[in-house]
Amino acid sequence: MNNKFALRALLPGALLLSLLAGCDSKKTEAPPASTDAPAAQASKVDWPAVKSAVKKDPAVEARIEDLLSRMTLEEKIGQLVQPEIKFLTPEDVKQYHVGSVLNGGGSTPGSNKYATMEDWVKLADSYYNASVDKSNGRIGIPIMWGTDAVHGLGNVIGATLFPHNIALGATNNPDLLKEIGRVTAIEIAVTGLDWDFSPTVAVARDDRWGRTYESWSEDPKIVGDFAGKMVEGLQGEGGTDNFLTNNHVIATAKHFIGDGGTLNGVDRGPTQG
Repeated sequence: MNNKFALRALLPGALLLSLLAGCDSKKTEAPPASTDAPAAQASKVDWPAVKSAVKKDPAVEARIEDLLSRMTLEEKIGQLVQPEIKFLTPEDVKQYHVGSVLNGGGSTPGSNKYATMEDWVKLADSYYNASVDKSNGRIGIPIMWGTDAVHGLGNVIGATLFPHNIALGATNNPDLLKEIGRVTAIEIAVTGLDWDFSPTVAVARDDRWGRTYESWSEDPKIVGDFAGKMVEGLQGEGGTDNFLTNNHVIATAKHFIGDGGTLNGVDRGPTQG
């Protein structure tokens, strides 16, 4: 593992996210329903049991425990905070022990949509250097920078843009998603970032939902097949030497369970079974 990701591996959050890589699943039966439950509630439900290709490293786990034992309460709280780059300075990172930073859609260094690669890397380095500053007894945990590159790195002029999920789902080609993930990861890494808030695994069930274009399909199996390949493209394959190299970034499957299946297509509304 390269130095960049070796440092990131010190963070519990990074470890949890990397567990998304290379997952395979097998069906397991739910516990028997109570005999007192109504018949409608007693039907069997199968849930997948996830087995990750990314194994825990005892040395890393011990390092995490050591860090946690030495962190102040302020440092722990700071690690849970994720400001937007529009509102975060390197001094803020240092003062408040900020653990991660986000740039959402349309957010760029200095609010300049024509920001160069040098601008992106300079800002990434400034956040990083502030985060590892150990003055005043700080632990110095490296910051993580996440971006919304859901169909290519849309925040960067000149980056490759890909069709939205609704179009890619029509290709019936999961391997294409792996290639898209690979290319997206390379272009994210060039900017100095290491984390992508993608793929979106919404299963659109009502076309009135305003974000239907973010869904590959209304078929959960298709969504599952595509998502696994996209994660492999972004991160590399878990358990191999190609995992989280300099040309890969951490992936994040999103959003909440039931996203895309809300009642009457109301965004962020209730999802009924």
